[in-house]
Amino acid sequence: MSWLKAIAGGVIGAEALSLVKEYVEKQGGLDGVVKNFENSGLGKQVHSWIGLGPNEKISEIDIGKAINADKLKEIAKNAGIDLEKAKAILAQYLPEAIDKATPEGKLPPPDKEA
Repeated sequence: MSWLKAIAGGVIGAEALSLVKEYVEKQGGLDGVVKNFENSGLGKQVHSWIGLGPNEKISEIDIGKAINADKLKEIAKNAGIDLEKAKAILAQYLPEAIDKATPEGKLPPPDKEA
């Protein structure tokens, strides 16, 4: 099952789905997202989303740390929403999206993501 199908089956609105999808695709897949968060000092949080335990929350500030400002502005613009709303949506839905995309507690192989 692709990560997109996994999160689309959850309780996520179209706007949030579009934003999360574009961000993950721009990172080259889930592995790229994980590396981004690890490199930003948020590895503990992102690994909680993949693992089988509870998901740690992140803030809009954390999103700003993990995602390059220009990239964040670009995906917000492409989704037709302002930057602050994009940060709020990603902070709320990215943990759930990655959790649903990794039901076995591990990242899917890169060729199985899309």
